[in-house]
Amino acid sequence: MADLSDSKIDEAYQDVRSDKSDTNWLLLDYISDRADKLQVTQTGTGGLAELREVLDDTKASYAYARVTYSNDKESTREKFILVVWIGPHCKVMRKAKISVQAADVKKVLRVYSIEVAAEVKDDLKEDPIIAKLRKAGGASYDGV
Repeated sequence: MADLSDSKIDEAYQDVRSDKSDTNWLLLDYISDRADKLQVTQTGTGGLAELREVLDDTKASYAYARVTYSNDKESTREKFILVVWIGPHCKVMRKAKISVQAADVKKVLRVYSIEVAAEVKDDLKEDPIIAKLRKAGGASYDGV
């Protein structure tokens, strides 16, 4: 089981969700290679591009992000995504625990439109994610 007892996790989650905050992503990492306790290691305001830059290829991490996109010429939408990051050089035992521990993370970072399983940084390019969000979002007024 993942330990998400740190109150800073919920504070960061609420900050990303808040319309009054510029913070649009948070990153959770394990406190050590062997521990199952998660902590907020970073938050940011630079969107998915900034989040991609801080991901560590040797770690398994979880990220939560607000993605803003135009649905048509008249409107914009904000949706939330959960990212399960397993870096290409992540240790085997950590990878093995992710499937079980991701369920614990989803109980805390609970409101999101899509889950993105990412193993390389290009999995977090904005255009494909926005296409998935549009598809998941229902109504599309521009034929996308």
